[in-house]
Amino acid sequence: MAFQNVHDLGIYIDSDLSMRTHVQRTTSSCFAAFRQLRQIRRLVLTSTFQTLTVALVNQRLDYGNSTLVGILAYLMRRLQSALNAAAWLIFHLRRSDHVTDAFVSLHWLRVPERIQFKIAVLTYRVLHGDAPRYLGPFTSTADVPGRRALRSAGTNQLVVPPVRLFTFGSRAFPVAAAQIWNCLLEHIVSAPTLQSFRRHLKTFFYNILSAYSTLVDLIVASVT
Repeated sequence: MAFQNVHDLGIYIDSDLSMRTHVQRTTSSCFAAFRQLRQIRRLVLTSTFQTLTVALVNQRLDYGNSTLVGILAYLMRRLQSALNAAAWLIFHLRRSDHVTDAFVSLHWLRVPERIQFKIAVLTYRVLHGDAPRYLGPFTSTADVPGRRALRSAGTNQLVVPPVRLFTFGSRAFPVAAAQIWNCLLEHIVSAPTLQSFRRHLKTFFYNILSAYSTLVDLIVASVT
């Protein structure tokens, strides 16, 4: 009988590479933690409760999340629902309340950006020789003879490897990493240290989140 999934280092990998089992188990453990947290919500300070939530919930969502790049939208929504529930619980919000402002206040990224952040950091480490060799190497557009005359040759962009099967191939680390890296601003990818890269990268994603929050507020205001 063929295995439906395998479990390695806390990550469940399905035979069809959908990561469905991993998402289901992750969200189930998060909501189990919520039930425990609700019992002590009124007994501790908000700052303490936030720390406990990050330790018990956010770390579950972040662990191994680089393997979740490119998963189906409904699975991404399930992960996001767990993160939304954490913000609702911290601020005593209703499920009908908009959660983006809470993320901005907490300095939390949404699940898709958390995954992209992890991939981008791994890419930076590969490019600077601070990651396992099997994750690289990458090819810079400046190193491709046919592209040296292009504008992209003067940047830090990477060559996106070709894929045969878009559904699976685009989720491979060399492909996803190059695509995410090429979407970043030049001052981010040219950061001299990992610490400064992480700082600029977080600011980049926070600005996207803040812009999204402003757009939603404008839409709500126009409707009401």
